Amino acid sequence: MIETKIHIINKLGLHARAASKFVTTAAAFGSSIEVGRGTTMVDGKSIMSVMLLAASQGTELDLRIDGDDEDRALQAISELVNDFFGEGE
Repeated sequence: MIETKIHIINKLGLHARAASKFVTTAAAFGSSIEVGRGTTMVDGKSIMSVMLLAASQGTELDLRIDGDDEDRALQAISELVNDFFGEGE
């Protein structure tokens, strides 16, 4: 199991398009992926759950990945977030 933190750095935060890209990326892996903050952890493969986090720019989220492909999942999600969800800075 991998537990780490990710920082939402894109200007619009984890809005609908970014949440969709997050979920699409997460769904490509067999590992269980949870994201959230504090005691609120949600399924990272559920668009509604991810959107309900209402993570704006600057939000620090906990990321928990568990499974055979957890390292690749972490790399893909980290690259997506660090690339501003493909939206530029």
